Amino acid sequence: MVGFETIGNATLIVYDGQPILATDPWVRGGAYFGSWTFSHAIPPEQLDSINRCPYIWVSHGHPDHLSLESVNDLPNKQFLLANHVGGRIHRDLKALGINVRILPEREWVELSKRVRVMTLSDYNQDSILLVDIDGTLVIDINDANDRGWSSFVKRIASQYKTSYLMKLSDRGDADMINLFGEDGRRIPPQSAKVQVGRVLARWAKVFGANHVIPFSSFHRYQREDSVWANEYATTLEAYAEGFDTPNAILLPAFVRVDCENGAVTRLDPPPNAIEVKPAASFGDNWMEPLDREEKLKLMAYFQAKQTLRSHLGFLRFVVGGAETVIDLNPASRKVGITFEVPRASLMTAIEYQVFDDLLIGNFMRTTLHGEAKLYPHFTPLTAKYSDNGGVNTNADLRKYYLEYIRRSPVEGICRLLELKSDDVFRKLVPTSSGLYKHVQALYWKLK
Repeated sequence: MVGFETIGNATLIVYDGQPILATDPWVRGGAYFGSWTFSHAIPPEQLDSINRCPYIWVSHGHPDHLSLESVNDLPNKQFLLANHVGGRIHRDLKALGINVRILPEREWVELSKRVRVMTLSDYNQDSILLVDIDGTLVIDINDANDRGWSSFVKRIASQYKTSYLMKLSDRGDADMINLFGEDGRRIPPQSAKVQVGRVLARWAKVFGANHVIPFSSFHRYQREDSVWANEYATTLEAYAEGFDTPNAILLPAFVRVDCENGAVTRLDPPPNAIEVKPAASFGDNWMEPLDREEKLKLMAYFQAKQTLRSHLGFLRFVVGGAETVIDLNPASRKVGITFEVPRASLMTAIEYQVFDDLLIGNFMRTTLHGEAKLYPHFTPLTAKYSDNGGVNTNADLRKYYLEYIRRSPVEGICRLLELKSDDVFRKLVPTSSGLYKHVQALYWKLK
């Protein structure tokens, strides 16, 4: 077959007579300290194809895309990466003895006679993949959002008669949603009532894609302290809700597409039964406090991230009932974040610099104080720019942004200005208001 299959959470398998490329192969083990498991089984046929691929592409460092347990099952492969500033994934995989190749930015690279790929990175440490399969275009956006590359991708897509778009669209649970206000009330995810099909239809219009495949959102929660989040998990049926464009066809989530004749075959992997597991299964005991040395490591980790001081006065950690407060900026003492989290996962996140994994696991309880916000004042600065990009000071951050702008000057500057304007607008207009929704609709129309 010359074509592709979609399976698992975010795995695309590309064929040119034989398996050539697999993307983001999370195929074994849990993710986010065991909080996530697979919503559907990966059939033996597709597992075999993944194992036979000579090339593996990894979009970014989250464990449902870069799973070290799965990587260990894939020896003798060449791992393909985008050119991320900081080069953390490349460096970490090389340290494991893995054959890693950084692909040139926005250039086609031939993998076989009828398969070529192009990758684009962005400042959120995400990347997207374009795959040309004998004249058919696959646009693998996975978890990314437009950060200065949509116009370029749109120009590429306009050159193809047949294109397939794959992108994350969910009801909010693929991110941090275990969030509370100072009054102790849960802050529901803003996207909980979003019609995910409508979002996919909008992106199809942006790129002119004539087929859409739901992607990168097929997980469920299994830890006893995170199973509550399954309430917000996106069902397969939800992807049709609001899919309102006549110019694109919505395909099932798990399919085989023959690019020679256009035939589409449903794979229909069986859903997994979710077994609720205790936190102890993953090494966590909520009653264990930090010792003195661990508190010092925790404080040093966050005090090094100087960019946080412009937005937050403090961070407060409650571990085993004991508090550790990290002072960041005395001038903003009322603005901060409290994290209630088990000791073992916290210290693992600190040691390996993967704090984002705690947030997305949704077993850590997060409380916002004053005007504190996770986005854009904490999560990008901590997880994206610092942990992955090596950015700790405002000077580092300027250099970091400039490098991505240099790669695509016009798009990069426009996107940064757009994000800044959006941040200001959100402060002035509630996201639940009619005005905000009207402006959002206008934004998509212009886009």
